[in-house]
Amino acid sequence: MPLYPLKDFESSKRKVVIGLLAIAVAMLPLLGSPATRGISIVPIASAQTRANQAVSGIYTTKFPLTENPISDGGNWINNKAVGLDWADVQTTPGLAFGTQSGSNGYDDSTALLTGTWRSDQTVEAAVHSVNQNDNIYEEVELRLRSSLSAHKATGYEINFRCSKTANAYTQIVRWNGPLGNFTYLDSRGGSKYGVANGDTVKATIVGNVITVYINGAQVLQATDNTFASGSPGMGFFLQGATGVNGDFGFTDFSASDGSAPPAPTNLSASPH
Repeated sequence: MPLYPLKDFESSKRKVVIGLLAIAVAMLPLLGSPATRGISIVPIASAQTRANQAVSGIYTTKFPLTENPISDGGNWINNKAVGLDWADVQTTPGLAFGTQSGSNGYDDSTALLTGTWRSDQTVEAAVHSVNQNDNIYEEVELRLRSSLSAHKATGYEINFRCSKTANAYTQIVRWNGPLGNFTYLDSRGGSKYGVANGDTVKATIVGNVITVYINGAQVLQATDNTFASGSPGMGFFLQGATGVNGDFGFTDFSASDGSAPPAPTNLSASPH
């Protein structure tokens, strides 16, 4: 086999590579984009799509199903089903609401998201409230860093009374475990602290600071170091009446913990 000087050989390799690159660049306009070639990139429907939302630390819903208790394909656990001493959350299309009897004390209807959640969390929901009546207590609730097990419910509850009178309130409450064992971290009363139909409520926890908003305006803030982890969720409280659970609830709900959504893995190419 003939031996060529190394310098000449390297020069030949560079010429070949440059030539191939030039051919590839010249062919790009002929190939075009996937769309111009009549190919679409479309997601393949997957039963895991919804479940992955909670696992990735991002979840949104407008409650499309009729469920009692709420599950949404395993995305939720409930206070009665898991905690035993409290009540569940149910849904009809477009609405989540409680199942409390209204006469059994502090057995709030509560549902928590499953999956893995970072400690810094944001929860937001749109309020449904009709037939408001200050003679009864109706609350919509957001949950942060919360956990459920048999006879034990912990975490942070942010509740809003469904009222726009001077008797309205917003409260930040720490649930300590057993039924009826809780601690108020902050509580404010007055019409600006209540909610009406169509209002948006939001709560965040960053480090040990819990901040609460109604329609984008901050209304409450507290600090607490008790719980460093847990899941976001929602809840409802009723006292003083029965059969009116559907008068108040949430029409949509979202939770996040700052995680980036997972890269899509369910894509396929299909011709036009």
